[in-house]
Amino acid sequence: MKIVRTMILMFSAMLISSVCLAEPVAKKCETYPVKPMEPLYYGQVLLDRLEYVIEKDNRKNIDYELTGWYGGDHRRVWLEAEGVHETRSGDGEVERLDVMYGRLISPFWNARVGVGYKGLYGENSEDRVFGVIGLKGLAPYMFEVDTNLRVSNEGEVLIDFEAEYDVLLTQRLVLQPRLDSLVSFNEIEEMGVGTGINSVDIGFRLRYEIRREFAPYVGVTWHKKFAGTASIADREGEPTESTDIFVGFRVWF
Repeated sequence: MKIVRTMILMFSAMLISSVCLAEPVAKKCETYPVKPMEPLYYGQVLLDRLEYVIEKDNRKNIDYELTGWYGGDHRRVWLEAEGVHETRSGDGEVERLDVMYGRLISPFWNARVGVGYKGLYGENSEDRVFGVIGLKGLAPYMFEVDTNLRVSNEGEVLIDFEAEYDVLLTQRLVLQPRLDSLVSFNEIEEMGVGTGINSVDIGFRLRYEIRREFAPYVGVTWHKKFAGTASIADREGEPTESTDIFVGFRVWF
């Protein structure tokens, strides 16, 4: 009798399975219905650089770089700002202020598109609005890369590139080499931008993470202007090469 009952149960299970598979919409076969997970949204604000810079000619600047985003794992809205403010004269430059929409295109890379702003303020003011398209992510060997193509409202085309790498000397002491570069396909003399490779910045920052969210640092940066940008700097009496030292801190929440 046990064998007969077992065979009947097996035949019944096979019959039910065949009915479920044959049904185009298996609503009647949802034995354990599972509700889809609600999307999870979160964000971060990172003040990557806030530093007091002493330049070779004894000028003192405040440099800053801020990155914020909000969204999920695949889609995010980004806000990024970077610039320099001269403490004595009150002049400064907003190197970039971008609002972008980003989408994850691979496990380590985001493609982004949006609008950006670049401008000078103070005695000499000038600005541009850009359409921006770019990539941000983690290259092989853990290099953090951020590069963007910009087309201004005046038709100028620029490409910026930034790469950095964290060397963990200890669990809290971190050395960060960093490379920044700007390439322009047009001359924007009123903003000190020439054709070709504009500038290259190579810097090193040594930070100590008191907490993961807060880390003071010291550093040095070598800055070099090239081609048309160097010519514009010469005409305006500005140095084409400098080495700066600075102190600052990094914080995120």
